[in-house]
Amino acid sequence: MSQLTIFADSDASKVLLNSNNADEMTTELAKVAVRFEQWQAHQLITATTSDEDIINAYKQDIARLKQQGGYQTVDVISLAKGNPAATELRAKFLFEHTHSEDEVRFFVKGQGLFCLHINDKVYQVLCQQGDLISVPELTPHWFDMGSDPEFTAIRLFNNTEGWVAQSTESEIAKQFPLLD
Repeated sequence: MSQLTIFADSDASKVLLNSNNADEMTTELAKVAVRFEQWQAHQLITATTSDEDIINAYKQDIARLKQQGGYQTVDVISLAKGNPAATELRAKFLFEHTHSEDEVRFFVKGQGLFCLHINDKVYQVLCQQGDLISVPELTPHWFDMGSDPEFTAIRLFNNTEGWVAQSTESEIAKQFPLLD
């Protein structure tokens, strides 16, 4: 189940809000300009569904986001359980960083934990199947896929170079809970 937990950034034990209500999550995240939506596929998605068919299953929502946000590139990324590079892949995202464009992810399958450092709070958003999150450009954040990740996600980019991170050099990501 999707979940939003808001912490004081100075104290990981100080929970200010904990909710798994999608409407409340959407409202609270909108207050800090973060988009959270839940989508439904327009066709059956299975383990053998191609990336092209996955994109086609969500084409109306993708077209809407592309029109609203000017996104140029759409792709699908998948990671299977038991990946021998899981530890290295996980570490690639576990530091606080920003991007020069929005980070837009839709979870077709699996889950991921987005941690957003906004003002004096840390917003942890557990995204699961059917969830879309759009982290605004220049928002400090980190991401945890867990120790044995399994997910399929649609990504939208303005930058044709794809994912480019700039470290904030902060150690805050080490102070807050992760998926496991």
